[in-house]
Amino acid sequence: MDKKQPEGKDDMDKKGGDNPVFENDEGDTAGDGGHAETKSKRECWAPPEEENDNKKDVAETKSKGKNNGGNAVAYEDALEACGFGGFHLRLLLLCGWAVSSDAIEVLSISFVLPSATCDLALTSQDKGYLTSIVFVGMLIGGYFWGSMADKWGRRNVLVWSLFVNAIGNVSSSFSQVYWLFLLCRFVSGIGVGGSIPVIFTYFTEFQHKTKRGPMISLLATFWMGGNLVAAGIAWLVIPRESISFTTSDFTYNSWRVFIALCSVPALTSSACFVIMPESPKFLLQVGRSLDAMSVLQRIYTSNKSTKPLQMDTLVLTHDEDFHDGDRDSDEGIVRPSCIRRFIIGVKRLIKSTLMLFNKELRRRSIALLIINFTLAFGYYGLFMWFPELFHRIDQYGGSFCDLKPINESRHDVIKCDTPSNEVFLESFLTAISNLPGNIFSYFLVDRLGRKSILVASMALSGLSVFGLYFIKKQWQSVFMSCLFGAISVCGFNMMDVLSVELFPTEVRSTSLGTQSTATRVGAILGNLVFGALVDVHCAIPMLMVASLLIFGGLVSLVLPNTTQIDIH
Repeated sequence: MDKKQPEGKDDMDKKGGDNPVFENDEGDTAGDGGHAETKSKRECWAPPEEENDNKKDVAETKSKGKNNGGNAVAYEDALEACGFGGFHLRLLLLCGWAVSSDAIEVLSISFVLPSATCDLALTSQDKGYLTSIVFVGMLIGGYFWGSMADKWGRRNVLVWSLFVNAIGNVSSSFSQVYWLFLLCRFVSGIGVGGSIPVIFTYFTEFQHKTKRGPMISLLATFWMGGNLVAAGIAWLVIPRESISFTTSDFTYNSWRVFIALCSVPALTSSACFVIMPESPKFLLQVGRSLDAMSVLQRIYTSNKSTKPLQMDTLVLTHDEDFHDGDRDSDEGIVRPSCIRRFIIGVKRLIKSTLMLFNKELRRRSIALLIINFTLAFGYYGLFMWFPELFHRIDQYGGSFCDLKPINESRHDVIKCDTPSNEVFLESFLTAISNLPGNIFSYFLVDRLGRKSILVASMALSGLSVFGLYFIKKQWQSVFMSCLFGAISVCGFNMMDVLSVELFPTEVRSTSLGTQSTATRVGAILGNLVFGALVDVHCAIPMLMVASLLIFGGLVSLVLPNTTQIDIH
């Protein structure tokens, strides 16, 4: 079957330009050696009309840029020309709301533990499993959703992962038995695991390098916002048993209403992302340069930028040629069967993961894995238990490590008590303690540098946890918990910035998914260890948390600083 050659292609070949690159049904590419075979396949298989149009656009764009002296604009220059305005504000609010929805889902279970103890017959070990299961789901979801985002787009993955989060959350509120509640929380975790890394990738790829650091830090503050929303709703809803509904075989009490309300942010975020554009950097990376230019034109119009935006062609950088973006867009791609596409997808997934450990990226990949593990073990292993520990202090007095009635009892004893308003107030104060750290991160991320803040945050967080062991009064426990929250959030903010700046576009979501795997493992182990040892003596998990945080801070010293670098 003859095909119309793209305009300018013959001229390009005469000038000795790159040979067309075709994809065979194994997912590989072929240049001169594979040209004849691929051409033969094209005679039997015609790509869908939509793909042909896209390939024609790419070829015409390539022709204009190479043969007609067109204006080739680098991606960072195009972002600068688009300016900063209304589009970025809407993007921040939507992505921030999505980040808040993930925070609400992850942290909501910590507010449920004291109230659900009797309804679900929870021991301390059961509570450890319950706080861990969402991270197990995130462990699985983060890796695969992240890799899918590098292939099928950031926006599509965000829509579906947030929807899965909401469905799992709502379902868990109706669960009447422990194992079903655990299963629904696992499903919800799969959704959260996909949205967290992809949100930051999506958001970052719209930011110019002069705005990137502060804007990512600002986006990270919405995690604190989600924590505040969860704490506020819990404070307003859970103590009010009057809103409960009970029959002989079904109970829907206040803490279940709280869980259902916590699904609203994820559901609304999923709906809003449907009308948002795909990341132009992703579109450019997969060869859809005209689509990328269309999105940038939309941003330019929305921001009402005063700078001129004239593009005949768009490239990732001035040092790169079109072949990087054309690998999935050249004419003649064979459309394989569903099974073959699945195999190709798995191969690409493995290939993207292995790229993270090549000579150039290996050191930073391993360092980030260690840092993410230690930070998550320390933060989630302790923070998720604050409401429960505050509840115990409210009952028995003393401090975290001075709860004699608990420490002297068996860990499988179920104690049924309704938490007081004081417990939710203390949890709310701990949540709002993140605010100073977020403000500090936003204003000083470019002045002090990402690495410096990360190292200091993790070291000081470890020291603050170590101090929790020595305090003896309730107000001191609340104060040290707030200090821990204020310091540790700086570390998370810097990790959000570094994780997207240290890796190229083609593996960025895969990297974030892989790094999130280490985070989930750390959070799972932190919660399991705390659940198993909190009734024995809290000194053991406290010392483990402090030691790991300080160790992670030391490992951070090997990372490069990425202040205002170009991302590729």
